[in-house]
Amino acid sequence: MYVTQFTDWLRRLWRQVVLRSGVVTIGILAVLVVGLALGWRAHTRGRFARFKAELRQGDQPHMVPVPRPGGQDPVILERSPIEGGSIPEFLSATLLPGRGMNVLQITAMLPNKRRVSLLDSPSITEAETRMTGTGDDALGEASLGLGGAFEAPWAGRLYGVPADDHLTARWNGSVLHIPAKRDQDLAIADGGLLLEQSGTSIKSNVMPDGGEAEALYQVNDSGDAWPSRMSVKTTVQLSGRALEIRIVAKNTGDKPEPVGIGWRPRFSILSRDRGKVRLRLPSVMREELRGNTSGVPTGRLVSTEGTSKDFSATTGKELGRESLDDTFVNLRQAPLDSGPVAELWDPENNFGIRITMLSASIKAIHVSAPADGRFVTLDPRFNYDDPLGEEWPKDDKAGMITLKPGDSTQWRIRLEIYGPNSATATHF
Repeated sequence: MYVTQFTDWLRRLWRQVVLRSGVVTIGILAVLVVGLALGWRAHTRGRFARFKAELRQGDQPHMVPVPRPGGQDPVILERSPIEGGSIPEFLSATLLPGRGMNVLQITAMLPNKRRVSLLDSPSITEAETRMTGTGDDALGEASLGLGGAFEAPWAGRLYGVPADDHLTARWNGSVLHIPAKRDQDLAIADGGLLLEQSGTSIKSNVMPDGGEAEALYQVNDSGDAWPSRMSVKTTVQLSGRALEIRIVAKNTGDKPEPVGIGWRPRFSILSRDRGKVRLRLPSVMREELRGNTSGVPTGRLVSTEGTSKDFSATTGKELGRESLDDTFVNLRQAPLDSGPVAELWDPENNFGIRITMLSASIKAIHVSAPADGRFVTLDPRFNYDDPLGEEWPKDDKAGMITLKPGDSTQWRIRLEIYGPNSATATHF
């Protein structure tokens, strides 16, 4: 009985003294306040911050550096293939703004659902390792052997007598000292002055069937490499059927200057049988060369009609075992075309590519196709080879255009892909 009475007394005491007085509540609050104070002190000492940082670092994957040839991010224009497509279509174009807007790669989808790379070119990572700006790439010449390099303020090669690390040329009374490399007793400057340049302004946007990219470059007259300053704006637009390329060169200096523009894409021969690939050219005239290996023009133009280098037929002609390294001139336009047309047809893979030269100032196309190679270069240009050379007649500008201060000129082409069932197919 006494135990029961004592238990009841303790229970009444707990209710009256502890619960009603709020001691428990105060105790709980006190514990919370102390905990928060300790937590804040730890936070100010960076323990929580370091702990959270460690947690975030543990959650993130290891970041791999993105290749940046020329020090600028590549621009990739992409589109999705059409479901059930029965004709070839472009899928992507990879551009290198840090290397003169080089078109490093173009991919396409063939009707058999095979994805192919149309240009003879490596990955972006390998391109970065080769485009070092030193050694063989000291003048940016690695760009000429990868993808499709843009050439300005001249296209092709200039030749001269070696003088240190440049060649001397004359134009309109100006003496030019153009960076060049020595090849035996010749100095050669190849591909213009954009090959290793970075863009000063780069833009890109997505379009309903592809995308567009634009980059601006500056050619200055420092070191007497060129008579005046020039801006070069390159625009590339991708769609399923075509790659449209436009280059606008403007004289931003205070003196007249010559300009020649070109694009040197190396198209891969996907077929195992190079000899069966057909080539069609809009010309029966080419430059005559001094010897078989020098590449230096004589200043004369010769006919290819009826020779092994006549590719002017509507159906073109097989490459066979013929090695080509020639510049074809006096380009002709067919009645229903938008300009002179050059074509390659791969019978094994049943597709073709076509370059339409949309600017009347494009006067020449250089073709390079080594007999033992796996590529064909089609280089539509304003100018002939060695356009500043003395071998050309005084009244012949060899395709170069003279720009007065403030004047501009445009180089423009369309690259198309097609199959035998395409509306624009050529019946090779």
